Amino acid sequence: MILRKISIINYKNIREATLDLSPKMNCLIGQNGEGKTNFLDALYYLSFCRSAFNPIDSQIITHEQDFFVLEGIYENDLGDEEDVYCGMKRGVRKHFKRNKKEYKRLSEHIGLIPLIFVSPADSSLIEGGSEERRRLMDVVISQYDHTYLDALTRYNKALQQRNALLSMETEPDLALMEIWENEMASQGEQIFERRDAFVKELIPIFQSIYQTISDDKEQVSLHYISHCQRGPLLEVIQRDRAKDRAVGYSLHGVHRDDLEMLIGDYKMKREGSQGQNKTFVLALKLAQFDFLRRTASNTTPLLLLDDIFDKLDAQRVEQIVKLVSGENFGQIFITDTNRDHLDKILSHSALDYKLFTVEAGEIKERKEAQDV
Repeated sequence: MILRKISIINYKNIREATLDLSPKMNCLIGQNGEGKTNFLDALYYLSFCRSAFNPIDSQIITHEQDFFVLEGIYENDLGDEEDVYCGMKRGVRKHFKRNKKEYKRLSEHIGLIPLIFVSPADSSLIEGGSEERRRLMDVVISQYDHTYLDALTRYNKALQQRNALLSMETEPDLALMEIWENEMASQGEQIFERRDAFVKELIPIFQSIYQTISDDKEQVSLHYISHCQRGPLLEVIQRDRAKDRAVGYSLHGVHRDDLEMLIGDYKMKREGSQGQNKTFVLALKLAQFDFLRRTASNTTPLLLLDDIFDKLDAQRVEQIVKLVSGENFGQIFITDTNRDHLDKILSHSALDYKLFTVEAGEIKERKEAQDV
């Protein structure tokens, strides 16, 4: 998938921008806080119907404005055009359209424009709680498997209903409890199977990319951890029902799944340096890109790289530059405050490219490198 043109009105600090884009490399240069990440987030929104950073749509509208509009003109791998539009007024639900036709359910759109977004916020994958790592799996799998998204929705509804029963002051209806437990077990085991298959396929790709970037200096690994590994999920859930009742919520299920991240035999969170952590996350995201490229209806995902070079030594920067300049990638959007990094990428690549400067939410194209 290629984004040919984008129009943005009142998205965060970007008041208005209409840009024709390179089908290969798009580089955005600017200081921190000027709007580079907001531009990438607008692209993310057109893929996922939401911001990567703020789940409250009304808060992404530019201050003192009443609405926002995003529109992207894409070209799929068969050469067909896709027009994706989103608009929202304060106090009114958003409208999301594909080729002028509004979606009945936003979930129908997920996966049309596969996308991987690498940003400094991804440090939470290592430093944050398990919900961050589950979301990482969910975001990728849901882009190529709509049945997964449906199972996740059904599981979360059942979990919410069971938790409501567990937190009641009076003794809950046992028959009703069993209905929601059966639904949790049924949907949860489907979720587990898909996550387990995804992680098993992802691990060798991830390790290979990490070894390339680090020049074989460290060994890293991923381990998927789930209560489903303890036996039939229904038995696992019901086994500690009394304990769940005491705390008022469900202690077991796929909502507690996690990815253990290791460097050598030690947890990345405890042992990894800033550069190693950043390399780990980047390798994980690039592995996801490779996975999606082969599974998402043979559609090459968009790759968004936001300020990825900070805290990395020169050798790792060079390896990343070689990777993203290769023929395995499609359209790339990359931001940096350091022009030197972008020049290195462009010098390694014969690909078509465009350069943009970003200042106070205003995005301008620069026709030649020396103009910047």
